[in-house]
Amino acid sequence: MKDQIVVIIEDERPAARSLQRKLDTLGYSNTILLHSVEHAKKWFVEHPEPALLFLDIQLSDGLSFEILEDLQLTCPVIFTTAYDEFALKAFKVNSIDYLMKPIEQSELAKALTKYENNYKKQSPIVDVEQLRALLHPTANNYKSRFSIKIGQQIKLLTTDEIECFFSENKATYVFCKDGNQYLMDYTLDQLENLLDPKAFFRISRGYIIHVKAIKSISMHSNSRLKLYFNRYANPEVIVSRERVNEFKAWIE
Repeated sequence: MKDQIVVIIEDERPAARSLQRKLDTLGYSNTILLHSVEHAKKWFVEHPEPALLFLDIQLSDGLSFEILEDLQLTCPVIFTTAYDEFALKAFKVNSIDYLMKPIEQSELAKALTKYENNYKKQSPIVDVEQLRALLHPTANNYKSRFSIKIGQQIKLLTTDEIECFFSENKATYVFCKDGNQYLMDYTLDQLENLLDPKAFFRISRGYIIHVKAIKSISMHSNSRLKLYFNRYANPEVIVSRERVNEFKAWIE
């Protein structure tokens, strides 16, 4: 069985190659790497389903459930994700397993053992509607906390502790009321769909801010607005011109 094809769909190429190497050490050397929803759809149209699919939840051009739904795939699935385990428990029973990033070799081995023992002859069915609901929260189901990995520790951070999220050098960070900031496993585009719009607003390509973090607002050049925070000290937090009217309506 290990000589059959395993497909990895992961938009972060270093993460994809790392998983590929880990699989190789466990005897799964026949792997295919796909890096987007579009890439995956094209591949599956031209190839039979693999023996096993490793699927990242959030991809650069969309959500991975689109692949499962549009192509009606029935192959066994192991999710790889930066989402915390509390959200994923809701649909864990409908897939083989999920692996939190960064993926540990021991956890990968356990997931493969579960696959080999239970799912070779019968594929689990992923509940796409349940997955969709988790990734597009309703008004009463926005994320209220995030798990942040700090070395070998996991910190639970509630949204009430957050002043803003920002991107820098292609990475995403969260800045907290206590003055600490942490690297996130989400992009701002992903966070925008997970946060309560009553509390958070995307002011530009680089910032999502919490309404309670705003200390004052001043006029800026080209009809833009400049924000000052209670704690966050970057002097150039600007509401982009195309978002000024929506921002004004949001803070009223």
